[in-house]
Amino acid sequence: MTDDTGPTRDAFLGGRLGIFQPRRGYRAGADAVFLAAAVPATSGERVLELGCGVGVAALCLAARVPGVILTGVERDPEAAELARRNTEENALPLRVIEADVARLPAALRGEVFDHVMMNPPFFTAGTRPDLATRAGARHEETPLDVWLECAVRRLRPGGLLTVIQSANRVPDLVRGLDGRMGSLRLRPLSGRADRPAGRVLLAARKGGRAPFVLLPPFVLHEGAAHAGDGESYSAPARAILRDAAALE
Repeated sequence: MTDDTGPTRDAFLGGRLGIFQPRRGYRAGADAVFLAAAVPATSGERVLELGCGVGVAALCLAARVPGVILTGVERDPEAAELARRNTEENALPLRVIEADVARLPAALRGEVFDHVMMNPPFFTAGTRPDLATRAGARHEETPLDVWLECAVRRLRPGGLLTVIQSANRVPDLVRGLDGRMGSLRLRPLSGRADRPAGRVLLAARKGGRAPFVLLPPFVLHEGAAHAGDGESYSAPARAILRDAAALE
C-alpha cells in the first residue's frame, strides 16, 4: 500500500539528485535549478542560501561544483528537516540552519560568505494558498528589503549575490540593493522567444562599480506553443535541468 501522506522523492538533474519534498505545499522546480546554475561559485568558496527550502538549489550547486562549502537557512521546520535528509541521501555537503532571515542566529551573523543565493517569495498580493507552508513560500511575509539587507550583510567585500525573482519585482530589487551593491547583471528568463520574461536572474557584487548590464533573454522552451506530451525545453535549458550545466 502506497503512502499518500508522506513526502515524495523527485529526480533533479536528470536523476543525479533524489529530493524528498512535501506531497502538499510548496514544491521546488525549475526556478531552483536555474538559480543554482547562475551562481559562479568555485571549489572552496563559501555559499549561503537564504530560504533554502528542502535544499534543491543548494544541492544542485553542490552537484555541479565539488568542494563548494554550503550553508542553507530555512524557517519552516518540515522543510529544514527534509533538507537535512536530502543532504544525507545525496551525500552532498549542506549545513542547514533553521531560522528566519529576519532573525539569524548570532553565530551565523558572525560569518561572511563569497556568495549569497536566494529565491524569495514572488507575490505581494492576490489569493493566498490555503496551506500555510505553500503560502509562506510564495507570498511575501518578510519584506524583500529584509531579504536583501540580510544578504548584503552576510557577503564579504566583493562577494556576489544571485537572486531569482518575478520580472515585475525588478524595481523592488534595484531599490533594495542601494549603493552597497553594484555591477548589476540582469538576465530575463522567458518561457518562449516571443513572450515577455516571467522571471529574472539578478547578480550584484558588494562594492561593485561596473556599469549595469542587461543580458540577452534566456529562452526556456522551443517553438510558439507546447505540442504533444513531450517536453519542449530548449537545448540550453535541457543542459541546465538535466546535465547540471552552468548558466554562463
